[in-house]
Amino acid sequence: MQSFFSQLKRLPRFEVRLGKLAFRGTGDDGRPIFVQKRVDIMLGVDLVQLSTKRLISTAVLVAGDSDFLPAVQIAREEGVLVHLYHFTVHQPHRELWDACDERTPVNQQLIDSVRR
Repeated sequence: MQSFFSQLKRLPRFEVRLGKLAFRGTGDDGRPIFVQKRVDIMLGVDLVQLSTKRLISTAVLVAGDSDFLPAVQIAREEGVLVHLYHFTVHQPHRELWDACDERTPVNQQLIDSVRR
């Protein structure tokens, strides 16, 4: 996994944001349960900083929950076009959907077009 992250960090104009794993107990099968924390807020802060410094004109967000809503609203107020890519299994939060300029479902057709 670390090798994968290292390769991602080497891509031009690409940032990797790693959160923290928080232990949340054990499951019925006795296995530990961990959840990822802080990544949403780190990405939201990035979106706001890049927008307010006028370093971006378009933002692509792959998400579905409303955690990003305040950052999206600020970005749009700063003139940034926000394009939401969302999964079709779970519909994105309605307010997030409404706040974005453009929306694209992540479905098999999109995945196939990217593979080519």
